[in-house]
Amino acid sequence: MEPSESTAPTYDWLSLQKQAHREFGVRLGQVTDWDAPTPDTDWSVRDLVSHVVEEQQWVPHLLAGSSVAEAQRRIQPLGDDLRAEWRLYSLAATSAWDAAAPDAPVSLSFDTVAAHEYLREQVSDVTIHSWDLARAVGADETLDDDLVAAVWTVFEPQRDTLSASGLFAAPVPLPADASLQVRLLALTGRDAR
Repeated sequence: MEPSESTAPTYDWLSLQKQAHREFGVRLGQVTDWDAPTPDTDWSVRDLVSHVVEEQQWVPHLLAGSSVAEAQRRIQPLGDDLRAEWRLYSLAATSAWDAAAPDAPVSLSFDTVAAHEYLREQVSDVTIHSWDLARAVGADETLDDDLVAAVWTVFEPQRDTLSASGLFAAPVPLPADASLQVRLLALTGRDAR
């Protein structure tokens, strides 16, 4: 039985954002081969890290009310030191989240959403890519339990549309006793076994 709206757990998404960034940063510190493959079959480690850093570049601009087109004009190309770029843009994004009103409208490429919805999306993206980076560099793949549980609440309701979106591979079939982390990753087409 699914929890009702009133009994469903609530999450401190600002704290989860910081935890997701810590998780990613730890794995980033373990990169030795920037050209290594990742679970995202079209991406090397460099491509994966660049994607996550670039997503953080958008956050301050979009939370400040910029349109996607306005934000795109302000975003600078990444430098060669992706660890330094991560530190810079992770801090900028975290500061912007801390200052944002949860219900402020944010213009994204596909819709205008409340800032708290964008935050949930961003936490989910960084969390999943933290696992991708861990797998790629041979680091500890265990994600924080609270992050996994919270991100599950974002992805599980979208189960039927995730692979249809083209952003994720088809879900991976699993036994019923698989852990929540393994089930979460499977929803996004990742086989964590």
